[in-house]
Amino acid sequence: MSPGSPDPQSFLPLTPPVFHVLLTLVGEEKHGYAILKEVGKNTGGRVQLSTGTLYAIIKRLLADGLIRETAGRRDGHDPRRRYYRVTAFGKRVAMAEAERLESLLAAARMKHLLPKPHAIRGAS
Repeated sequence: MSPGSPDPQSFLPLTPPVFHVLLTLVGEEKHGYAILKEVGKNTGGRVQLSTGTLYAIIKRLLADGLIRETAGRRDGHDPRRRYYRVTAFGKRVAMAEAERLESLLAAARMKHLLPKPHAIRGAS
């Protein structure tokens, strides 16, 4: 981290909707409707964002430098759609949040609130 650049920890904890939006944008640019659909799919429908909530999150993430608007796709998609992608800093913030959540889960397992994860079995 260079002097003067923000510390990813200063953005934590993220709200679940913000974290889900960042996760959706890691590795691939998406437009708003695609973000809404993927968050719903990835959470089994447990997190359903309204368009108002999504665009408030997007506005905040843009202002904080965690995502950026891209030029968008030129493959026949609606040219009015705005596409977004996570920035390198946004990915560091998402990773810090994932580590924070992993630490919480480890503490819950130590207190026997959750079972220990099963060992990954190799293919038979």
